[in-house]
Amino acid sequence: MESLLKDFVIEHKNRSIEASARWRSAVTLVKNRRRRFRMVADLAKRYEAEKKRKEIQDKVRVALFVQKAALQFLEAGGRAERKLPEEVKKAGFGIDPDEVASIVRGHDHDTLKLLGGVKEIAGELSVSLEEGVKDESINTRQQIYGFNRYTEKPPRTFLMFVWEALQDLTLIILMVCAIVSIGVGIATEGWPKGMYDGLGIIFSVFLVVIVTAISDYKQSLQFRDLDKEKKKIFVQVNRNGKRQKISIYDVVVGDIVYLSTGDLVPADGVYISGYNLLIDESSLTGESEPVNVHEKKPFLLAGTTVQDGQGKMLVTTVGMRTEWGKLMETLSEGGEDETPLQVKLNGVATIIGKIGLTFAVLTFLVLTIRFVFEKAVLDDLTHWSSNDAVKLLNYFAISVTIIVVAVPEGLPLAVTLSLAFAMKKLMNDKALVRHLSACETMGSASCICTDKTGTLTTNHMVVDKIWLCGKAMEMKGTNEIPEGVLSILLQAIFQNTSSEVVKNKDGKNKILGTPTESALLEFGLLLGGDFDAQRKESKILELEPFNSVRKKMSVLVGLPDGKKRAFCKGASEIILKMCDKIIDANGETVDLPEELAKNVSDVINSFASEALRTLCLAVKDINENEGETGIPENGYTLIAIVGIKDPVRPGVKEAVQTCLAAGITVRMVTGDNINTARAIAKECGIFTERGVAIEGPEFRNLSPEQMKDIVPRIQVMARSLPLDKHTLVTHLKKTFGEVVAVTGDGTNDAPALHESDIGLAMGIAGTEVAKENADVIIMDDNFTTIVNVAKWGRAVYINIQKFVQFQLTVNIVALVINFVSACITGSAPLTAVQLLWVNLIMDTLGALALATEPPNDGLMKRQPVGRGASFITKTMWRNIIGQSIYQLIVLAVLNFDGKRLLGISGSDATMVLNTLIFNSFVFCQVFNEINSRDMEKINVFRGIFDSWVFLGIIFSTVAFQVIIVEFLGTFASTVPLNWQFWVLSVLIGAVSMPISAILKCIPVERDIIKHKHHDGYEELPSGPELA
Repeated sequence: MESLLKDFVIEHKNRSIEASARWRSAVTLVKNRRRRFRMVADLAKRYEAEKKRKEIQDKVRVALFVQKAALQFLEAGGRAERKLPEEVKKAGFGIDPDEVASIVRGHDHDTLKLLGGVKEIAGELSVSLEEGVKDESINTRQQIYGFNRYTEKPPRTFLMFVWEALQDLTLIILMVCAIVSIGVGIATEGWPKGMYDGLGIIFSVFLVVIVTAISDYKQSLQFRDLDKEKKKIFVQVNRNGKRQKISIYDVVVGDIVYLSTGDLVPADGVYISGYNLLIDESSLTGESEPVNVHEKKPFLLAGTTVQDGQGKMLVTTVGMRTEWGKLMETLSEGGEDETPLQVKLNGVATIIGKIGLTFAVLTFLVLTIRFVFEKAVLDDLTHWSSNDAVKLLNYFAISVTIIVVAVPEGLPLAVTLSLAFAMKKLMNDKALVRHLSACETMGSASCICTDKTGTLTTNHMVVDKIWLCGKAMEMKGTNEIPEGVLSILLQAIFQNTSSEVVKNKDGKNKILGTPTESALLEFGLLLGGDFDAQRKESKILELEPFNSVRKKMSVLVGLPDGKKRAFCKGASEIILKMCDKIIDANGETVDLPEELAKNVSDVINSFASEALRTLCLAVKDINENEGETGIPENGYTLIAIVGIKDPVRPGVKEAVQTCLAAGITVRMVTGDNINTARAIAKECGIFTERGVAIEGPEFRNLSPEQMKDIVPRIQVMARSLPLDKHTLVTHLKKTFGEVVAVTGDGTNDAPALHESDIGLAMGIAGTEVAKENADVIIMDDNFTTIVNVAKWGRAVYINIQKFVQFQLTVNIVALVINFVSACITGSAPLTAVQLLWVNLIMDTLGALALATEPPNDGLMKRQPVGRGASFITKTMWRNIIGQSIYQLIVLAVLNFDGKRLLGISGSDATMVLNTLIFNSFVFCQVFNEINSRDMEKINVFRGIFDSWVFLGIIFSTVAFQVIIVEFLGTFASTVPLNWQFWVLSVLIGAVSMPISAILKCIPVERDIIKHKHHDGYEELPSGPELA
């Protein structure tokens, strides 16, 4: 089968347009194209969107390099001539929405300057740069300047899904046959008897359409909920003089927005103030080079991202007046990328469909030729009656229905159903799946490269120890700090921070910022410091924010006496190398000789070995006479070493053990000190005796041969740069064939998230850039949630396998029994109506029952599915062939010798026998559905009561089968059965369960994909025995 599916293989990430087009063209037999390809990217719309995107990018690029001449403002009196719309004047604003939008969009410096700069623009927008927007003006601003939303397609209604389900070509043909059958039937058999056959088909088609539409509609509601969750992006604004967090969709014109590294610029606006603000405009302009934004280049565009630095902006344009709004409108048209499993099952459906079409044509030809031959034998070829026409019409209807059953339209759609179900459950479990394929791929993950802080640890940081004046102190001993040292320590804490201390509604202090910054500020407050007083004393002149490359934050401040002072904090080893002085036991500044520096290094290592995160705080007074102007890179005085405690999250150790048992290697990649990293990794169960802990600089200097040797054994990488993470991921994927999941939270993690098979961004600590490049957002930043995603990914994969096994069994039996019977007896035992009911059982209902089974713990005790593994395994073929043979033997015996064996006689003997065959066939599928719950283990009832959907569908199927046989015989061509035949039908179905148990005892060779490694590659330990 795999050799036939070569055109249906695509990468789950970063696939080419050619590959996407190739598999689409290979799908040749589709009953309902609109439904089959609904959850597949629309390449035509994608092409149109890309074309529009390029147009917008060209437009913005031109605006960036060719400034518009402000013709209407050439003279000083020009401003008085501006005409404001009446509603803008009444609302109290002094500038038209389109005018202010064109200034920013066109990067019109002349007009901005003529208007008086950002302060004057703020005045025209009736907003204070210090106080921000007042709550009472928000509605007016939205009415005049618009909402910060882009135009989206309205959600589809239930009736649209009904209409889509009716587009099925085979169902349309059957309805035409039904109408013809009603017309001919009434003419030959009269009213109402002549209507029954046709009405039966129409009712069956109606049932199939309604059940299909309900399933698809519920699925669309789940995706709608997920889309809402994806759009939850927040920014910090100043409103009513207070800093607060709001959704980007609530941003209004006039808002003062705070920007920091990794943030998404939520609207068009003008720069107010900031430090080293570096903006990535590639999403809009296509230019990869980031842009420095400052007073002379003050324009910020919606949809761009902050690559570095921090700042404040005044929002001038929102929503569809921005170029980003217009671009997002086009991008939402393209649809979601298809998953590799969807594509593969489209291939399976195509191959089986071709086989089914062949059987359907042969069945029709055999029945027709046989019928014509019988007429010839009776010398009746010249006499054709309406009854003959009805017979031929029925033969055609049966053949079309065989195509309905044979083309497993539900296979690729079952993937979507299963993924939608899993994604909804994962959303409740704090994991937001951004791309469908990620959930599927996560089930194959063989390696997780995880951050430490906030993922393995709680991210609730507190200062536990501090070393200053030559000695280590617990928190309770900090009252011994000399006055002079305390003063400089508080300055270092409160001046060199990107966080803030604000008052909440109760008047209590609230810290806004990262957990590390918050821990330091909290420590400063406990020492009796006053944040606001410290910040008012000095003026920040220059600032270098922390990022994962620098691993430090520096600030230059102007003191009240006119002097300048620099503060620096960050990774202990880095700051220590920048220091040549230290504050001693007497609180005096003394030189830092090499021997004392070694002692300080030992203190850092001792803190780190206690699993404390260490930071060094340093200070330097700037001597302008010596030519020092900016933030210095050396010559600092070491103030203190701070040890911050960040406890391991509860349940992480067990989650790591679960990964090891599941054949998933866990690697910690962190920017922290190696001793801290090693201590935490040991506590989590990640670091073992045979593993390697390495630092980023050492890793970068390895030769390719050393890389090959050491990469498989790396369990901890400390002091790593984002580039190190990217290099590690690339090697694991390309050299060792691993399926790699990577966590990331910073802007610089974007390349590693993009390169990995599954990018996992942190929902709390993660920047918007990281989230945008990720496949899954871990909303609680918890490693246990990552393991849960892997478990659900495996559940999706195996649930689809169960459904495929079940559906292929039904396909084979239905096709063969009808074809063989047509060849031998000249009639098909299963009518069109009965086959439509069987199709409903195996397609929509079967998918609902098997594809939505929740995961069990056993899933995490098997090895991951390797790259290139066959989807339809030898185990599945064993079960399919075994069950098919049993069902075909039983049904063939009933069909050809049932009357004699069961003593069925009388005028309705054939109807009774055909009803018994139909009933037995359905019960075989009901019990085989239960068998399919586990493809390898005999106990198929384990966890059955956890799956209410499965139980509900089984009971509904049985109940409706009773109704069809006992009460709807007129339409379904059945007759009521006595209790003995009911018991016999159930027993025939039930026997498939012991047969399934026997089949599972037959050993089959497992499809194991082994990665080929170099000689001497020693795999990291994994498996249940290690856990």
